[in-house]
Amino acid sequence: MLKEFRDFIMRGNMLDLAIGVIIGGAFTGLVNSLTTNLINPLLSIFVGKTDLGKLSFSIGAAKFTYGSFLNDVLNFIIMAFVVFLLVKLVNRVFRKPEPEAAPAGPTQEELLTQIRDLLQDQNHN
Repeated sequence: MLKEFRDFIMRGNMLDLAIGVIIGGAFTGLVNSLTTNLINPLLSIFVGKTDLGKLSFSIGAAKFTYGSFLNDVLNFIIMAFVVFLLVKLVNRVFRKPEPEAAPAGPTQEELLTQIRDLLQDQNHN
């Protein structure tokens, strides 16, 4: 059973998945840092607060922290854009060459002309 587990872990797809999860986690931290340290200060010029996460409003006893939601939306848009760029790059690199067009055959008129000529030759013989 231990050998089966080792074989399962060492399969290529499993290693690729593990590497993807690790890089994804690191990338998430990078995007969070980008949002917190660069984008939020830029947005604070317009909003007035450096930490969007602290933006909130209250209705009665309920507190709605819409700033945290805005941070999450911003992080999602950045990650989605980067994934979009990666997919475009991979598609460009691994693009299958378009198959060459098959040589055009005779047109219908040409085929009918050939049949007519063959029938005329048979009638003359």
